Amino acid sequence: MKQLVQNLRSGETLLLEVPVPLARKGCLLIKSHKSLVSTGTERMLIEFSRANFLLKARQQPQRLRLVLDKIKTDGLWKTTRTVLRRLDQLMPLGYCNVGEIVAIGEGVEGFVIGDRVISNGPHAEMVCVPVNLVAKIPASVPDDEAAFTVLGAVGLHGVRLLVPALGEKVAVIGLGLIGLMAIDLLRAQGCEVIGVEPDKGRRGIARQKGIPVIHPQNGDDRLFLDRFGAVDGVIISAYTRSNDVISMASAICRKRAKIVLIGDVPLYLSRADFYQKELTFQVSCSYGPGRYDHNYEENGSDYPLPYVRWTENRNFQEILRLLATGALNVKNLVTDVIPLTDCERIYEGMNTSLGILIDYDVKCEIDATIVANSSNPPSHQKIVVAIIGAGNFVRMTLLPCLQGKYIKYISSSSGLTASELASKHGIPYATSNYHVVLEDDDVNLVIIATRHDSHAKIAAEALRAGKHVFVEKPLSIDANGVVAVKSALHEAERPVSITVGFNRRHAPQVVKMRELLGDAPMNVVITVNAGHIPGHAWVHDSARGGGRLIGEACHFIDLIAWITRSKVAEVCTNALRADDRMSSGNATVMLRLANGSTGVVHYFSNGHTSYPKERIEVHSLGRTLVLDDFKVLKGYGFPGFDRLKSSAGKGHQEQFGALFECIANQYSPLMPPEAIWNSSQATLAARDSLWTGGWIKVS
Repeated sequence: MKQLVQNLRSGETLLLEVPVPLARKGCLLIKSHKSLVSTGTERMLIEFSRANFLLKARQQPQRLRLVLDKIKTDGLWKTTRTVLRRLDQLMPLGYCNVGEIVAIGEGVEGFVIGDRVISNGPHAEMVCVPVNLVAKIPASVPDDEAAFTVLGAVGLHGVRLLVPALGEKVAVIGLGLIGLMAIDLLRAQGCEVIGVEPDKGRRGIARQKGIPVIHPQNGDDRLFLDRFGAVDGVIISAYTRSNDVISMASAICRKRAKIVLIGDVPLYLSRADFYQKELTFQVSCSYGPGRYDHNYEENGSDYPLPYVRWTENRNFQEILRLLATGALNVKNLVTDVIPLTDCERIYEGMNTSLGILIDYDVKCEIDATIVANSSNPPSHQKIVVAIIGAGNFVRMTLLPCLQGKYIKYISSSSGLTASELASKHGIPYATSNYHVVLEDDDVNLVIIATRHDSHAKIAAEALRAGKHVFVEKPLSIDANGVVAVKSALHEAERPVSITVGFNRRHAPQVVKMRELLGDAPMNVVITVNAGHIPGHAWVHDSARGGGRLIGEACHFIDLIAWITRSKVAEVCTNALRADDRMSSGNATVMLRLANGSTGVVHYFSNGHTSYPKERIEVHSLGRTLVLDDFKVLKGYGFPGFDRLKSSAGKGHQEQFGALFECIANQYSPLMPPEAIWNSSQATLAARDSLWTGGWIKVS
C-alpha cells in the first residue's frame, strides 16, 4: 500500500510503498476513501523538517539542553551521530481519515465489516486504528464532510473548555479550519462570535457565515474594543511565532474572562495583562479526555459516561451528529481534492489553500503484508537473519552492528518503520506480519527487538519454529514467560539456541576484568545513573514494559553473575519510597551468589545528567578494579596491570560477532540456558522483593 511520510532530517515529503498493517487486538483495519490535510499541524512538521540543524535546535530548546548534557558525557562526535540518526527517520503525515472497515481485531465490538467510519488514521491507503479513535458515519454525511470530524473535535474540545453561555460574546483568533468550525460550534451555543484573521479569503468565508471579522493589525486592540466591546472569552486557533496573539487576546477580554489556546503560539504571558483582569488561561489538549492515555486509546478502556461526559470518541460522535443536522457546515471549506498519487501537489499550495482533501483509489489487498525491496538475494548464506521490531534500538544500535550480515526480513506492526529501515539497509523484505518470518525455512536466526511484553511470546514461537533466537532484554516481564521459553527450547524439533541481549558481558573492559579476577569470591558494586524517563513512557507500565527494574536493571544483575562466575542465589531490593514501586526507577538490589560472592546494584534515575552513567567496582583478595562508564578500567593491586582505556562501547558489536560465530560453526550456545533462566528469575525476584520487603531465594 502507499503512505505519505515526512523525513525529519532531509525535509522530503515521500509517498512510500509499505506493508499493509494487520488488524491488531482492539483495532480496526480501515480502507481509506478520503483524508483531510491539517494545514496547521502538517505545515509546522514540514517546516521543521526543512529547517537547518540550528533552526531545529532553536525550535526545540528543551531538547537542545538534553543534547548539550549528552555532549558532556558522550562527546561531540557520538552525540552528533546519535542526533542525526534520530532525525533521519520518517514521520507519518495526517490524522483525519474516512474509510470503510475491512478487518476487525480481536476484542472489538459494535462494528461490522463494511461500516463507513472516521478515525485519526494517517494519510495511507490502509490504516489500523484503535477502536476508541474510530466512529461510525451517519448515512446522510458524505465522505468529504466526514473528513472534517477529527479537526472539528479539536475545536469542540476547546469550546467545551471555554464553557460559553447563551448570549456571551466570544472572539476566535485564527480562522483556519478549526477556527471556522469553532464559529459554528459557538453559535450553536447561542454565542455572539467575532473573528480575527489576517487572510482575506478566510475572512470572506467567515463573513459568509454571518459574523464580523477584523484584521489583527497593530493597534487593533483599541479598534476591536471600540467596535465590539470587551469579550467574555477568546479561543486562539492560530499557528504563528508572533508574541502579539496572547497580548491581543488579553487586551480584548473583560474582567475575569477566559482564554483557551487550541493552536500553537508562543506562551509569553504578561503578568500585568492577566493580573488586573484576573483572566483565566487554559491550553486545550487535542480531541478531549482520553488523548494520550494508553489505557483509553490502546487498550480500549472507556471512561464512565456519568463522570467523563465528553471523551474524544464522544466528541467525534457529536461532530458527526452536528454535520448530519446541518448545525456544522463545512461544505465551503473544501478548496482542493487531490489524488494520493499526485502527492507533490498536496503540500505545494498549503499556505493558500484551506481544506485539502486527499482522494484514494485503493487497489492493494488486505493480506499484502510484505513489501519486496530487492529481487536479487545473495547466494546461500550460513546465517539468514530476520529482525522482528523496528524501533530506536534497531535503528540506532542493532543495524549498525549487523553491517555485512545477510538480513532477509525486518518486521514491524505498522509496516512503515520496517519498510523505511529495509530501504536504507538493503533488506529484501519488509513485513507487518512476523509469522511470515517464522514460516520461511531460509531464516535460521530471529532477532527480537519488540516491546518488552511481547519478547517471551515471540521467542517461544520462534524456537518452536526451529530458529535460533536472539531476544533483546528482558527475556520476559513475568515468570510465566520464562517458563514458556524454557518449554519451547526443550520442545524444539532441531538444536537451536537462545541468547538474551546482555551485551555488557562482551565489552572488552568487562572481559579484561573477568580475566584479572579469576573465580575467587568477590564484592561487586554497580552504580547506574539511569536518568529520568517521563512517567507516561511505556517502559514504566507493568503490563507493557515491566518497569525499569525488569526492563533495564536486569542488565546489571546478569553482569554481576557473569563477573563472579556464579549464579544468583538470593535477592533483596529496597526502593526510594517516593518512587513508584512497580516502576522502580530508584532502587538498590542486593545479591547473594552461590559461590559466596556478593553484589549490589544501585539503579537510580534521580541523579544529574552530566554525571557518568555507569560505574563498576570489584573488590577481591586485596585487589580492586574500577570501571568508569566503559571508558577507563583502573586496577589496584594487580601486578602488571594499571589501567585500560577504551572507547569500544558496551559490547554490542562483540556480542553479535560471537553469536554469529557460534551459530555458523555449531558451537555451544553463546549463553548457557541455565544462566539465562537464573538472570531472568533473579530479576523477577528483585521486583517481588519490593513487595515482600525481604530476601527471596532464586529458584
